[in-house]
Amino acid sequence: MKKLLLSLTAFALSTVLFAQSDSAVARFNSTVIDLGKIKQDNPTTATFEVTNIGKEPLIIEQATPTCGCTIGDYTKEPIAPGKTGFIKATYNAKNVGMFQKSLNVKFAGYDARPITIKGEVLKNEDAAATTAPAANEPTKISAPGAPVLQSTEAPATKKTETTTAPAKKTPAKKTTKKP
Repeated sequence: MKKLLLSLTAFALSTVLFAQSDSAVARFNSTVIDLGKIKQDNPTTATFEVTNIGKEPLIIEQATPTCGCTIGDYTKEPIAPGKTGFIKATYNAKNVGMFQKSLNVKFAGYDARPITIKGEVLKNEDAAATTAPAANEPTKISAPGAPVLQSTEAPATKKTETTTAPAKKTPAKKTTKKP
């Protein structure tokens, strides 16, 4: 019984130590980016910044999307200590409605960690009233802040890097006074 208890304690401590080592090598600007309302058929890209907070170069081995509607790209060269790399997630926005998609990010020597994009795809006529970019023009979105690589943080707010069309103004009504 003592051996079993000792084994379980050792396993629990090694798990905690290993989990802490993941957060000691990389820090994301956010692990969740809310793309907000986007226009249907308008591929939208979210950019996650990842900073190497370790003492050795950090290598992103993979950034694998969990579905075919999202394309992942990432910094291919090693990220030097203190330097920043990126992981991009481009959502194709074909289906109308709410979405939440993940990419599993694998650093060399560490377990994969998920990052998430979410938002709502609007029909083109519904999106006309919003400030979404023109169809088929990719939108680049990045999130501010620098929370540690964990899945318990609040979603980031979006910051678009493209220009948007101004909203239509309705003409003011003329009022006439009766004498």
